[in-house]
Amino acid sequence: MTNSVSLKQRGVQKTKSEKKQSVDKNDPEEKPHFKYGPMPTFQGQHIWARGVFIVGALVYVWFNYNKPVETVMAKYKEIYDMKGYMLECDDEYKKDVSQYPGCIPKFCGRFVSDKIVTAVEADILLKFAKKVMAMGGSSGGATVMDLNSGALSYNDKFINAYIKDEKLLIPSDRTIFKLVRSKIQNAIAQTFKLDVDSIHVTQPLFFSRLTALEAKIPNDEYWHPHIDKDTYESFHYTSLIYLNDYGMDFDGGRFVFMDNMEKSLKNITVEPRKGRVLMFSAGAENPHHVERVTSGQRYAMTVPFTCDSSKVINNPQLL
Repeated sequence: MTNSVSLKQRGVQKTKSEKKQSVDKNDPEEKPHFKYGPMPTFQGQHIWARGVFIVGALVYVWFNYNKPVETVMAKYKEIYDMKGYMLECDDEYKKDVSQYPGCIPKFCGRFVSDKIVTAVEADILLKFAKKVMAMGGSSGGATVMDLNSGALSYNDKFINAYIKDEKLLIPSDRTIFKLVRSKIQNAIAQTFKLDVDSIHVTQPLFFSRLTALEAKIPNDEYWHPHIDKDTYESFHYTSLIYLNDYGMDFDGGRFVFMDNMEKSLKNITVEPRKGRVLMFSAGAENPHHVERVTSGQRYAMTVPFTCDSSKVINNPQLL
């Protein structure tokens, strides 16, 4: 009997103890237990935290306010028959082309097509570019080879690739150059509503290889904004053929049209794709730059056209 009462008393005591612990856990006055001690506090902590948040928000707004809005005109993964934008021609550009009947565009603009140059043609051009650039190469990030003159980047100067290898231009390569030039010439004439015989390939007609190497000479600094007509007086229409792929063969290196040379608020970008042709009027309506390549090697061929027949290239092997 005594043992029975004792067990009951112990059970009651245990139940009371558990209830007390339960009450203690839910006690709002009970301070939380921290494994490594209480969190540090200081006077004005809430005001300080609020200030940090406001400063962070202002920095974010300032950074994004000064960053131009970007629109991708041509994505690498998409294929375009023809895509582009018509623009109002710059006044100086209109005045210049007005001297050449048949070469006056119905509108200015920028256009992209993946249906002008085939992958096979692009591969042949790329093979030639790699072959000739193996003979030289800039010590900085931009190596170029002018097909008309043979000028080739070599360390911090230029050499003549045609003197170094007199058999550099083989018949099959010349055939591809002429075919591709003719196809682009017809595409530009059709797009801008020109007489096809009023535009002529001009110089520099060149291959380029862009890399992430630091610039050694001014010619290596390919990323500066510019207007083609200001850089090359003979240019009236510019075209580029991309010879390898953005995001696969290289990173960076996108072509960027700007709405303003000084402070662009809106950028229109073109992602290179093998065989893709970009063509645009060369006046101040199309300021642009090329993003710096961050890895890999970006290959392209620039094929410019002029309305001035006296500025045609003078290499008979390319005509």
